[in-house]
Amino acid sequence: MERTFLVKNPSVMIFIALLAVFTIAVTLLSEGLGTGFVSTAMVKTLGMTLCFCLIAIAMDLVWGYCGILSLGHFAFFGLGGYMIGMWLMYARTEDIVIASLAGAELPPTDQEIVDAIGTQIFGVVGSSEFPWVWAFADSLVVQLILVVAVPGLLALVFGWLAFRSRVTGVYLSILTQAMTLALALYLFQNDSGLRGNNGLSGLQNIPSLAHVPQSVLSVWFLWASAVALGLAYIFAAWVVSGKFGSVIRGIRDDEARVRFLGYPVEAYKLFVFTVTAVMAGIAGALYYPQAGIINPAEVAPIASIYLAVWVAIGGRGRLYGAVIGAAFVSLLSTWFTGGRVPNVDLGFYTIEWVSWWQVALGLSFVLVTLFAPKGIGGLFDLLVRRQTPDRHGADLGPDTGSLREKEAEV
Repeated sequence: MERTFLVKNPSVMIFIALLAVFTIAVTLLSEGLGTGFVSTAMVKTLGMTLCFCLIAIAMDLVWGYCGILSLGHFAFFGLGGYMIGMWLMYARTEDIVIASLAGAELPPTDQEIVDAIGTQIFGVVGSSEFPWVWAFADSLVVQLILVVAVPGLLALVFGWLAFRSRVTGVYLSILTQAMTLALALYLFQNDSGLRGNNGLSGLQNIPSLAHVPQSVLSVWFLWASAVALGLAYIFAAWVVSGKFGSVIRGIRDDEARVRFLGYPVEAYKLFVFTVTAVMAGIAGALYYPQAGIINPAEVAPIASIYLAVWVAIGGRGRLYGAVIGAAFVSLLSTWFTGGRVPNVDLGFYTIEWVSWWQVALGLSFVLVTLFAPKGIGGLFDLLVRRQTPDRHGADLGPDTGSLREKEAEV
């Protein structure tokens, strides 16, 4: 009888169980729904870390399993944040404008309300008119569709152009980085329609939920992030465990041979690239309402490089390794940059970790690459690795009693 997916992949159930225990524990210790031992700021940090783990899984699929070192996946993460951020900012500003005009002698017209909203949002860049990209900002349903459609469509077009030209290796990495840089430079412009360098702010204020305190909202977003991460892990594990996973591993190891065997290599790569871009967009849509603000700096190429570092440190080619790497680096950076780590006085120089943690991160990446290429996840392989049984003298063939020492030694 053929074994089920979960039986063949026990790590999936272990991961889901650990994620559930973690989420329940944080909920019970939170300020909003628990004892108050964990602050609201920390709950938000943990929720955002789960979003980082989600995009790390996407990066591991595209790089660790398919061999495409994309230095542009954080651009898809940012686009997902911008799509949901437009609705959040529009709806919140609409509530403020309607409340401010409620005391007018004459009720405002719909156009007056729209003009007032435009002035509130775009006055910072010297405009009061809605750009075309905000055409559906008043519709939550449409913006949720755009959360997956915009990153997916961009990845589909870019991937089709790159893969059909058979651009591979470092050249493809450079192209993805160039795409990210071009998008960031465009978003920095005031006439981009997304408020330029100011970005979108106040995203933590959810429209129609003003009566719900941030302590409770942070727990709700933690739940949503945990559910999204769990579903993404199951999906990714299902993808890599079957024939499809074997093909993309083959593409990673020897693309020419897989093509020679008759597999449509470009189609496989395009599918993985597009699906992981959608996963990154969903992660961004969950992250930025917890962060409260998004600006073009979030889409800069350096963010995608950090993402590759997370996966490498955790152990690429292992889904749990990507999660471990993202969580480890994210929480460690929060600790270092939060000013909780004492500075090191060397006499002639003082190491301030707020500025030097990135150097430590880069050094750790180099050390992992040189001495532990399997990353932190490789340690788990050592713990669960099964020893080869001593079968000398055992019945190994169909004819009982035959002792096959040579086969037993293999």
